Amino acid sequence: MSTRIPGRPRRGGAQATAGPLVKLGLFAVVTIAATAVLAATIVNVSFTPQDTYTAVFSDVTSLEEGDDIRVAGVRVGEVQEISIKDRTLAEVTFSVSRDRPLLTSTRAVIRYRSLVGTRYIALTEGVGDGTRLRPGGRIPLSRTEPALDLNALLNGFKPLFAALSPQDVNQLATEIIKTLQGEGGTVNSLLAHTASLTSTLAERDKLIGSVIDNLNAVLATVDKRSTRFSELLKQLQRVISGLSADRKPIGESLTNIGNLAAATSGLLEDARPPLKQDIAELSRLAGTLKGHEKTVEGVLQRLPNKLNKLTGTASYGSWFNFYLCDFDGRVVLPRTADRPARTLTPELHVARARCSG
Repeated sequence: MSTRIPGRPRRGGAQATAGPLVKLGLFAVVTIAATAVLAATIVNVSFTPQDTYTAVFSDVTSLEEGDDIRVAGVRVGEVQEISIKDRTLAEVTFSVSRDRPLLTSTRAVIRYRSLVGTRYIALTEGVGDGTRLRPGGRIPLSRTEPALDLNALLNGFKPLFAALSPQDVNQLATEIIKTLQGEGGTVNSLLAHTASLTSTLAERDKLIGSVIDNLNAVLATVDKRSTRFSELLKQLQRVISGLSADRKPIGESLTNIGNLAAATSGLLEDARPPLKQDIAELSRLAGTLKGHEKTVEGVLQRLPNKLNKLTGTASYGSWFNFYLCDFDGRVVLPRTADRPARTLTPELHVARARCSG
């Protein structure tokens, strides 16, 4: 049987509580430290002192602030700022770890990290005396290179890419870019993919043979008519030479054509309202002729006979003789106060021999 003295805590209970608290504290410290390291790795935060430099490039397309600065593939800094210099050049400000000092012979080359356009700047050593480049120094345009022109590069391989699947194209293009950028360890991979490409083309030898046969037929036809083809080239050269010699008159004529077009445009603008009215009146005339189709048809049928008679009458001289043989009319007299309205129908009939026919 044990006796507990009032007011004195048990030692065993205090030790039992302190142990879990220590473990919890250690776990929290380790977890926070690991999280901090992971966050620093993700956002590329460096706690080492940095020195800032600038480099002048002729083209920095798709280079972004925060992109890597690498030496031999190892990240040593990042791009801080990109600005325009002398309207035609780009100045890139970047930071490098102080323990990686640059030399006055250092070269800066923009390279691709992937086919989607991600870039980074690779720093390489050039020929020099080993003098250290002071912090804040500049790498001139003569020691920088822009990224490869992917459009020109991939267009050159376009006929080969047409025979590959999209996955093979992406993989082969990546190996080609890495090889042309001078990165080691990729030549064997490039050769392996080139061998795969060759195998793919060999499987399509029938199609390629057909293309070559057709090309041979075309070349044979051209060869048979080489004289005419040569003459055609000579004539084409003469035409081009003539156009080159007359380029000044041609340019002046184009200017005059432009002036004529402007004047014609103004003329049409002035003539448009009356022309629109004339077209509307023509539409009304066409409707009237359509409504009196029988009358117009009768006039056209009688017109040849009338013209014959008019021609016979005009054959005696440059005049026409007309005789009044018959006349009738209708005159309506208005109503007056002392006389109602009346209608008069005067008639005249000449009984002469000339009117008998």
